[in-house]
Amino acid sequence: MTRTPGQEAARRDPDWEGVRLHVVSGKGGTGKTTLAAALALALAAEGRRTLLIEVEGRQGIAELFGISALPYEERRIASVSRAQLGLPGAGSGSGAAGGEVFALAIDTEQALLEYLEMFYKLGRAGKALQKVGFVDFATTIAPGVRDVLLTGKACEAARRKGPDGRRAYDAVVMDAPPTGRLTRFLNVNSEVAGLARIGPIHTQAQAVMRVLKSPETAVHLVTLLEEMPVQETVDGFAELREAALPVGGVMVNMVRPPVLDAAAVAAVDGDHREQVALALGEAGLGGRSRKAETVRAAVDPLIDPLLDQAREHAERVELEREQRADLQQLKLPTYELPLLGEGVDLGGLYRLAGELKRQGAA
Repeated sequence: MTRTPGQEAARRDPDWEGVRLHVVSGKGGTGKTTLAAALALALAAEGRRTLLIEVEGRQGIAELFGISALPYEERRIASVSRAQLGLPGAGSGSGAAGGEVFALAIDTEQALLEYLEMFYKLGRAGKALQKVGFVDFATTIAPGVRDVLLTGKACEAARRKGPDGRRAYDAVVMDAPPTGRLTRFLNVNSEVAGLARIGPIHTQAQAVMRVLKSPETAVHLVTLLEEMPVQETVDGFAELREAALPVGGVMVNMVRPPVLDAAAVAAVDGDHREQVALALGEAGLGGRSRKAETVRAAVDPLIDPLLDQAREHAERVELEREQRADLQQLKLPTYELPLLGEGVDLGGLYRLAGELKRQGAA
């Protein structure tokens, strides 16, 4: 089922009840980092704790939230409630006070040193390896090791429990690499199979795959209603299924509101110069003069540009209709997020989070 921007729904169970690790990917330029952050906010709105993780070293999370660059540690970056997301029914229960979003920018070098200390107790020797460039060497010649470290950190956070036995986080959202390399990134077991068939690295990879292929994980893809992003999304889900990785939902970003109704779009190819001229005149163009020639002289320069814009809009509407039809063939939960003309500031991010919550993505 596709839900559209602004569509009101009764308070309902989310589509991904039981999922703890949400992996968000998409073609470059579709806004995957923005929607990963919005999803983390939406998941926290009921008084929960979520962790938002980025793995590409771009500090995109810090930029979105308007904070300084994130260090390699989990840090609280936002609080959120249903009321802040513009949602009704906050009530006075456990979720009324809202929840918290934490963030982590994974540093590959630090993650490897942490791994060496955890499994090999290298301590100072690990820091010595860092100084001689071993870390860069290891992750360059064996990129599968790098992916094990990055995905392993997210999986560990999703499984972690505190001293009281409760989960440290109710949900973890990973801003993953683009769809072009997503399946390889997630399917780390095949990457390390040729490197180590036994030992800690192999054990770590197996543990990661158990989480990634479990019902507690969902991989969501972000797209636009454009041909190339939609095709990459369709191909991406096919690759995920082939790798037996759990598919999630489709997040359609930057959806523009309709300007013309269906009848106007259908009629745009006809000859409507006279009707447009009459409508412009009735709207007051031509000033106070009611002389037909004066009004016509004022509106004539506007007719062709307006008709051209109407045709362009009709072509875009038809293209978007075709792309929606392709996405519907996936038979996956689909969420449409509006184009924010002013750009995505912090207020816009909370608005997108509200949309995801309203449409059942969180």
